[in-house]
Amino acid sequence: MKNAFLTFERWTTFIAMLGACAMLAVSASLGMFQIITRFVLEQPAEWTEVLIRFSLIWMVFLAIPAAFRQGAMVSVDVLYRWSPPKIRRVLDWVVSLAALSLIGIIIWWGWDYAQRGGVQSMAGLESVSMFWAYLAMPVGGLFCIVGIIGNLIDPLRMELETAQ
Repeated sequence: MKNAFLTFERWTTFIAMLGACAMLAVSASLGMFQIITRFVLEQPAEWTEVLIRFSLIWMVFLAIPAAFRQGAMVSVDVLYRWSPPKIRRVLDWVVSLAALSLIGIIIWWGWDYAQRGGVQSMAGLESVSMFWAYLAMPVGGLFCIVGIIGNLIDPLRMELETAQ
């Protein structure tokens, strides 16, 4: 069961990181397009700024699960280093439960915000609902839950190995 969940977690984190990388590529491409249209063609496209902003938001919420999986988000390094192994496991649980609580709140209110924003349209893109922009919070949160549980089951502690 543990190996099956960790395999599932690897795939979901990989998919989330692919999405984050795609959103970074979209925002960089739109930024270049905006520079060309604004300064070379002297006819700026208003819609690019909005899409850059929301692709960056999606990028962040899709990249956070990888940070959770590596144990690099909520960190109690000093306590962890000074504690005996049994206390370290308790710290793992406390940090994971706190992170899951926070992500639960983000999912709950993110979904509520997305539903309320569904009647709004994006400035510059009147045909696109704000629902799609706000949906980044609950979608990223669901990926985060898998990463947090994966880190609890099989901690990587990558930030402790690279700390100076």
